[in-house]
Order: sequence, then C-alpha cells, then structure tokens
Amino acid sequence: MSGSSEGLEAAPDPSGALSPVPITTDERIVLIPPHIPSGLARVRSGGAVHEVAGETMGTTWSIRAVVNNAVVLEQVRGRVERVFARIIAQMSTWDSQSDISRFNDGPAGSCHALETEFFHVLNAALRLARETCGAYDPTSGALVDLWGFGAKPWNGEEPSAADVQSVLQSSGWQRLLFDPEGLSITQPGGLRLDLSSIAKGYAVDAVAALLKANGVRSFLVEVGGELCGEGVKPDGLPWWVSLSPQGLAGEAESMPFADPIVALHGFSVATSGTGIRNRDVGGKRVSHLIDPRTGYPVANEIVSITVFHKSCMLADAEATAICVLGADEGAAYACRKKLAAVFTIDKGDGLELRLTPYAKAMLD
Repeated sequence: MSGSSEGLEAAPDPSGALSPVPITTDERIVLIPPHIPSGLARVRSGGAVHEVAGETMGTTWSIRAVVNNAVVLEQVRGRVERVFARIIAQMSTWDSQSDISRFNDGPAGSCHALETEFFHVLNAALRLARETCGAYDPTSGALVDLWGFGAKPWNGEEPSAADVQSVLQSSGWQRLLFDPEGLSITQPGGLRLDLSSIAKGYAVDAVAALLKANGVRSFLVEVGGELCGEGVKPDGLPWWVSLSPQGLAGEAESMPFADPIVALHGFSVATSGTGIRNRDVGGKRVSHLIDPRTGYPVANEIVSITVFHKSCMLADAEATAICVLGADEGAAYACRKKLAAVFTIDKGDGLELRLTPYAKAMLD
C-alpha cells in the first residue's frame, strides 16, 4: 500500500497523472478509504445513536455518537462548549478581546505570547503558506475586511485598485515575526491575522479528541460543514456522508445517494469553494475567498473542492489553498502532496466532478 505523506494512506492508480480524474456525473460515486477493514460491517457497536447540537463561531455544530444513553452526550456537551469558547478566545477575529484581535490591533513592535493551540494552528497555517508560495496566507485579515467578509464594518462598495494595493503592501506571511521557540509573534505594523479557514477544522479535531478522551469511540462530529467520523454505528456500518456538487456536506441517511458519498471512518472531510459563501460587491457576486497574491476575490472554474485527511484542520486549510490555486495548479499541488480530493468544476455548460488519483483509489 502506498503511503500519503500528509493525508490518507491510499493505493492510487499507478497510471494517474498530476491532474484530476474526470468522473461522469451520472455515476453513483462511493468513496471508501482503503484503511477500512473488509470485515468492518460485521463489527457491531453497542448502544444507540444520540445527538447533541448547538451554535459556535457563527455557524452550527453537532455530534452524533453511539452511547448507552443520551445523558452521556449531555454530560459531554459542557466540555465541548468550553473547547469552542477556548478556541474563540484565542483565534476569533469577531471577538474584540481575543488573542488574535489583540495582535491585529497591536502597535508595531508589540510581542504577543501564544497559547499552545493558537501556536499549533498558526504554525500549520504558515507551513501551508510556504508550501503554496502564498496562495494560502493566514495574514490576509485586512484583505478579508476590505471586501466585507471580516468583522470590521464595511461600506458596501467595491474597493479601489489603490485600496487593494495598499492593503497588499501591509499584508504577507513573510512579514510576520514568528518565534516558534518562544511561542510568540511580533506585530510588524498593520498586519492582520485571519485563521477562519483553518480554525473550524481544528475545532473538529479538538472535539474528536475530547470525545475519545471521554470514552466515546464511535461518533460523527460536524462544525460548519467540516466533519470527522470515527468508529461504526450500531448496524456495523461507518458514518456515510454526502458531498453535494455545491460543496455542502451532510449525512446521507440512505443509499443509493445521488451525490458522491464517503464512508467516514478514522478521518475527516472539509470543503471550500466559490459557490458556498459569497455576496454582492459593486453590483457583482464575489466569492468570500480572497486570493492573497492579487488581493481580489477568487474567480476560477472551481465551484468546490473537498479534501479528505486524517486531520480536519489540514483538510480545511488545504481545501482553501486548492481553491485559490485553481483547477490545474490546484490539481498538481494536490497530487504532489498525495491528497485525496474531489473537485467540482464549472465547465460552462454544466458541472464536472474530478478526482485526484488518491481519491480515485477510494472508489468502490
């Protein structure tokens, strides 16, 4: 079995080139990770499926888990909400008192100590910035605000070219003074961090770890459409999750399912895309995804990109990076990193699904 350095272990088609594999939309696409044992369906889990849900980070969250009774999950709920509160206090730009907001508003030369979780997420984001040559950039907060997708008030008008260039000059991950030994960052002046494209994925990982620590072995965690599945349901089957062409993920209650479906067992899935969240700016519909290299909203043929990974945090960030890179460059990048990914491409006359070789290896 061939190993994926950062994603799932997979055995890709040896003839697979560095480009997605076209899949006709009338096929029923079922994706099963190769690490699922063949006898999985014969393994039964005790208990029943119970659910808790709520709101966090401007979106919703839910946990479906196999436990003996609903009281178990209700007892865990408070701990889950404390996890979310901790992440918000460190990484939310919508909380003016958060650690990230204090850094963003800090004067040039101010040094800011990082909590362990903040350091972990920012370190991963900066590594991805290097790998993508800035197509992914956690210092794009000022650009996000400029186009009206951030926490700062927005005037509803399209930014001028001069405004975009001015913000670009004050942004850029290379400007951040990052001290991994001292667990600190120093504000160079005017730099604004934004971890919204990775923090939700990290929250999923953190909740999954909490559930395991509390003895819950079979669960499906979802935060704002990013998911992690572990174990099996009482019927012995994994958590089936549907991936719609518009990139909206939700659990598939039955098979067959018109959209691609994936068996979530010991890994995560995250989706990003231009068709998921956008708004009118200057009479035009623009994506919430901003290209850090140009300063303008992403406008390419990728409608959505779904990435499968053992880490939801990395799946979340990688999906954003690939969207910014575009279909061809993003496909080459995904294949180079051995990522299992599903592309939804706008062909002008309809949508087309394409799979990287590592995703193609998951086809049932």
